[in-house]
Amino acid sequence: MADERYARQVMLPEIGEEGQRRLASSSVLLVGLGGLGSAVAPILAGAGVGRIGLCDHDTVSWSNLPRQTLYTEEEVGRPKCEAALRRLAALSSATRFECHTEELTPANAERLVAAYDLVVDCCDNFATRYLLDDACAAAERPWVYGSIGPFEGQASLFNHRRGVRYADLYPDREALCSAPRRTLGVLGSVPAAIGAIEATEALKLLAGMEPSLDGRLFVIDLKNMQCETIAL
Repeated sequence: MADERYARQVMLPEIGEEGQRRLASSSVLLVGLGGLGSAVAPILAGAGVGRIGLCDHDTVSWSNLPRQTLYTEEEVGRPKCEAALRRLAALSSATRFECHTEELTPANAERLVAAYDLVVDCCDNFATRYLLDDACAAAERPWVYGSIGPFEGQASLFNHRRGVRYADLYPDREALCSAPRRTLGVLGSVPAAIGAIEATEALKLLAGMEPSLDGRLFVIDLKNMQCETIAL
């Protein structure tokens, strides 16, 4: 059954049997189970990643549903980790899922990050991303970055071979973290698109594929269907 399940991936020369074994033995921490996490988590689980940590302390709300497709109307008010776990476990019995129903803080970030091979950023604020950047540097873990706007998004890979960090891209940490948070509109397909890019980068890294977004920033405007990749 397993051979049949992953046959379309294994036939890719960039993955093959060895790459699939690497995916099965790898672990990923997802920080955030909102729009980005809803796109990333099923792709990683479906591809055969062996262990996935789900980190989110929030609950499902009605305003989440247009873009956070892991959840149903019946799950409004329930913890996102609990609801996501139920959906993902039904998708992939071969994957071990671990719920971390806690907010990422300076007290727990390095411990959580160090327990996984790779971190995927699916959060929605600067403070958490800087915290991830610090924790991944301390634990010597790479992390996939993704962020979205109303119609646009960007993605990259930090703390990998080229040594580029999030703080190099956005050096104004104090100003960005202290700025008032605003709630913006967003088209539901935007996090799905950026989440797919993030998941692709994660799978490439775990399976040993090149090239990656290490040292590069992918930017896309889905309203005008324009994209570019910028060297960092």
